[in-house]
Amino acid sequence: MKKVSIQGIQGSFHEDAARRYFDEEIEVVECKSFRSVCELIDQDKVDYAVLAIENSIAGSILQNYSLIRDYHLRIIGEIYIHIQMNLMVLPGVRKKDIKEIYSHPVSFLQCAEYIEKYFPHVETKELGDNAAVARLIAKEKITYAAAISNLRSAQLYGLEVIDKGIESNKKNYTRFLILAKHSPAFQNSNKASICFEVGHFHGALAKVLNTLAENEINLTKIQSLPIIGKPNEYSFHVDVEWDSIDNYERAIHMVLKNVSSLAILGEYCRGEVAIHNE
Repeated sequence: MKKVSIQGIQGSFHEDAARRYFDEEIEVVECKSFRSVCELIDQDKVDYAVLAIENSIAGSILQNYSLIRDYHLRIIGEIYIHIQMNLMVLPGVRKKDIKEIYSHPVSFLQCAEYIEKYFPHVETKELGDNAAVARLIAKEKITYAAAISNLRSAQLYGLEVIDKGIESNKKNYTRFLILAKHSPAFQNSNKASICFEVGHFHGALAKVLNTLAENEINLTKIQSLPIIGKPNEYSFHVDVEWDSIDNYERAIHMVLKNVSSLAILGEYCRGEVAIHNE
């Protein structure tokens, strides 16, 4: 059975991503931090890890780009999870009984319109991640509070969903990367994540981007990160997709001529954006 490390606990979106990606029985190893997730792979205590890298509303999780580089991990896949928020309580609790709502601060931002409309006088408390607050209500049998979390948490901890899809933006997704210590050879890869540095002069980055365009390589993501110890210099993390592997390989060889360093973090099959919860 595959062992997969995640940030958070069972019922979290990370666990949801892991189970959906592998589509088989896995052993989930809970971690308190993103760094711990990566350390377990580095120490060969798990086979794979699932790491959130960006959200369509909140943006990129910059520290995770650095962790992938620091631990020399390989990206072997990705999955997009539709982020749907739900209001849940212990069975039998009614809306009029709710005096407090627990969730993660980002979840409160995503559900602000709903809370303001239906629970304007209810106290909101930021008590950890979504799965943790659902577990708290179930474990402590709290009858005066509700949790904002995902459907997996409700099922896992025996809570009743009284309102589904309460987030303001219905097209909210989080992209999760699947990481391993070593990368298998993919026969049908059509996406890659690369990291490079260029010289500190005009047009240096443009040359790289033009090379990708000339070889019909689709640039789907570019993220700059400061280089520690080199003020005003940056590394660029780029995701690219292609229809022809020959075009991709030719582009990489050409890019090498215009960068000071380049690392291929992973070549894999791109994930599809789909609504999972409806």
